[in-house]
Amino acid sequence: MRIEQSGKIISQLFKLNDEELGMLLYSGKEDAVPDGRYDDFIKRIDKIQQELKRTGVTRLRLWQEYKEEVPEGYSYSQFCEHLSAFGRKNAATMHFEHRPGERLQIDFAGKPLTYVDPSTGEIISCPVLVCVLPYSGYSYVEALPSAGQEYLFAALGRCLSYFGGVPQVALSDNMRQYVKKSNRYEPLFSDVCEQWAVHYNIDLTATRVAKPKDKPSVENMVHIAYMRVYAPIRNQVFHSIEELNYSILDCLDRHHATPMQKHSYSRLERFEEEEKPLLRALPAESFVIKHVAKAKVQKNYHVILGEDWHQYSVPWQYIGKNVKIIYDLNEVEIYINLARIAVHKRNARNHGYSTMEEHMPEKHRKYAQTKGWDADYFLKRSREIGECSSQVMARVLQSKIFTEQTYNACLGLLRLSGKYGSDRFEMACRRALTAPRITYGLVSNILTNNLDKQNEEQIQLFSSIPDHENIRGAKAYH
Repeated sequence: MRIEQSGKIISQLFKLNDEELGMLLYSGKEDAVPDGRYDDFIKRIDKIQQELKRTGVTRLRLWQEYKEEVPEGYSYSQFCEHLSAFGRKNAATMHFEHRPGERLQIDFAGKPLTYVDPSTGEIISCPVLVCVLPYSGYSYVEALPSAGQEYLFAALGRCLSYFGGVPQVALSDNMRQYVKKSNRYEPLFSDVCEQWAVHYNIDLTATRVAKPKDKPSVENMVHIAYMRVYAPIRNQVFHSIEELNYSILDCLDRHHATPMQKHSYSRLERFEEEEKPLLRALPAESFVIKHVAKAKVQKNYHVILGEDWHQYSVPWQYIGKNVKIIYDLNEVEIYINLARIAVHKRNARNHGYSTMEEHMPEKHRKYAQTKGWDADYFLKRSREIGECSSQVMARVLQSKIFTEQTYNACLGLLRLSGKYGSDRFEMACRRALTAPRITYGLVSNILTNNLDKQNEEQIQLFSSIPDHENIRGAKAYH
């Protein structure tokens, strides 16, 4: 019908190209009657989309306002259809070509993993760090005690160790542990993040605010982690975070060894063959966050580390001095100017004390030593002197129902060994062993009267009673 209406003969139609022929055959009547409603709608679309983001604003309300302004405008169904069509047009995604060894993408999974504290039965929830190398899809997943900086950057260090090398760039969203101040062009990274980057010689970058599609590989890896890690261990009960992470790595190893869909190779094969050789070398030591705090030495010659509210000792001569505390997860160092005056192992026990004996004044040290007395202490000291000394000490310790009541006597014996020398004390103990009951006084008398210097025959003479007629036998008591 349209060919006849066109008035063209067959030879003329053959000369037309595809576009001209299509316009002749398929042009509709809508072309003849232009509709200005669509052009008007397109002019309003930006404002409509902005209004939709506001709290409580719906498509119906916007359509009602639109109809008030344009009574002859679209019906509600057409309004929604054109709005959705415009959204689909502007939702096009771009395919990125990733280069091997170039980028590490970092994120936290939205869902935590848990373990059960065996001592309390409490279920402990752990944030889960997810990292991926986009080129190969090789990834790292770890449950952390906390999402704080100390735990995050320590885990990122373990991630790079797991990869066996360092990529060129680390990309994360604007998480507060990573970015101090967000900016589309020049984000300001946290001090710890900068230290970590310098240590591993890696560049830093961040996504635009609220733009998760800037790191699509790790977003996809989070989804994969739910299927390949969370699902396989969902019915297992773990009793420590170490046990939980061991299972996570086991699941990751199986995931990496599984052939990729529509490919003949696995992520592990692609990583080892094409990406790992291009990673930079790891530094000789792992990154450790160093914190700095200031404190004043208290009258008890301790300084307080406010983060844990734990007290650490310094030499008592520095009471009243201002000091600098430099600490990490494992160690606490205390400085005056550039001189280190104390170093302790980190202890996170709230309101606890870490005290070194050499930091105490002499009187405090002696008091602390008395508090440290026990049977093992005295037996160890006596064994250093000799066998007889050890036997005497053991018998004195056994002489009271409550062992603690013998400590003063034991201390007195050790002082005798210091006063008279180990050799004389050992000989005195040898003689004392022949007595039915051993006391500090007995050993002291032997040494005071020089009885320890008598020879073996004399000791035997005095330690036994000779037979004579005045000795009564058993018959005398019938």
